[in-house]
Amino acid sequence: MKLMRLGPVGGERPVVRLDETTYVDVSDAFADFDEAFFAGGLQPLRALIEERTAAGDVRTFGDERVGSPIARPHQILCIGLNYSDHAAETGQQVPAEPILFTKSPNTMIGPNDDVRIPRGSTKPDWEVELGIVIGRRTSYLDSVEEARDAIAGFVLVNDVSERAFQMERSGQWSKGKSAETFNPTGPWLATTDEIGDVLSLGMWLDVSGVRRQTGSTSTMVFDPYAIVHHLSQFMVLEPGDLIDTGTPPGVGMGFDPPVWLQPGDVMELGIDGLGTQRQTVLGPR
Repeated sequence: MKLMRLGPVGGERPVVRLDETTYVDVSDAFADFDEAFFAGGLQPLRALIEERTAAGDVRTFGDERVGSPIARPHQILCIGLNYSDHAAETGQQVPAEPILFTKSPNTMIGPNDDVRIPRGSTKPDWEVELGIVIGRRTSYLDSVEEARDAIAGFVLVNDVSERAFQMERSGQWSKGKSAETFNPTGPWLATTDEIGDVLSLGMWLDVSGVRRQTGSTSTMVFDPYAIVHHLSQFMVLEPGDLIDTGTPPGVGMGFDPPVWLQPGDVMELGIDGLGTQRQTVLGPR
């Protein structure tokens, strides 16, 4: 299944995408794709979709705004330097275990919403990433294999970053990751059965028509299952939590000289099987 949310900011309703033109509205049966929904498992939704598609209860996409496919999560967790080729471009060692930082949950926006550069920013950057959505309350997993059952699905995210805040303002990386609009998410959440091999997905990102990132999940240092298993040893993961799993090479800070986002730039990005995003970059408020 491909879970989506359509409608204005704060008024999104849950739907399931059938193909490029049609979907099934499930907002009368499920309040939202939120913590309570994921905690209840995906089978009730599967049954409803089968029933409604058989009955022809199908709608056609119009020009409605596409929101993030999940409601605001309990937490957004992020893994740093998780692509071997990205670590190389930044001149840093491949980590021995996942590097963890967080983003504020209110950074989440829709896949085509505007991204706003924060006040005082001098080095805003982009990062196409695979996101993991947790499907059940999880802690102290016994094995990497067990982590597979804890994942509801995968999603495309843009881990927008402010490198001066991140690297030059002391403390941990969260300062450079948590400005408003810094986590465009979607357009859909693909349940795990929709993705054949999560470690063979092509990834790309353009800035104003120039290809900046081209990569593949095949160069991930820690795969999604290893990440979930690892994090479960340190914290409780809640249903609907989002994990951003790192980016391939081609970020702005990796160029010589570096290339930073400017007001008016347009970011376009995608991952195989997870759709595409498009954001216009706005200046500070």
